[in-house]
Amino acid sequence: MWRSLGFTLALCLLPWGGTESHEQSSFCKNPPVWRIGDQNPMLKSQGSMTVVALLQAKDLRVKLEKEGFSNISYVVVNHQGIPSRLNYMHLKSKVSEHIPVYQQEENQTDVWTLLNGNKDDFLIYDRCGRLVYHLGLPFSILHFLYVEKAIKDAYCEDKCGNCSLMTLSSFPEAFTLSAHSAVGLLHLL
Repeated sequence: MWRSLGFTLALCLLPWGGTESHEQSSFCKNPPVWRIGDQNPMLKSQGSMTVVALLQAKDLRVKLEKEGFSNISYVVVNHQGIPSRLNYMHLKSKVSEHIPVYQQEENQTDVWTLLNGNKDDFLIYDRCGRLVYHLGLPFSILHFLYVEKAIKDAYCEDKCGNCSLMTLSSFPEAFTLSAHSAVGLLHLL
């Protein structure tokens, strides 16, 4: 009895285990239009997977590229509040030069609010710009593998149905085995 209860609780704690609200779900839909100044980061990344981090990103990008996961755009959006604005340069210095860090303008609509996001959230979009995962704390702590697994899942699977921008060349070399082997590998991720 205790084993099944523990297993059930563990499943409920998974970010895709049903804890998200089913009302007005934004999964598999395009995000609301958001801008940083005159830039639209989501428009720039059309055709590639996009990971929007509402935090200070780490070196996950480099690890995934070494594993063959390419054509992924990473974006960090700093909070709009005054303390965050004052620490923008510090945040930018902590993030790879290959990842743009956007500072919201004071008078613009808050991107975090538009995306229903909080500090340390990761929003992962497929190549067609549809939200596949929205991970918050504690699942967004990069020490754990939830963010990495969610990126790999979104990269390799059609979670939201067919995306015309996904091709066989989108898969890393590790996944260019026979179709039967690839399916087996995907279940191991």
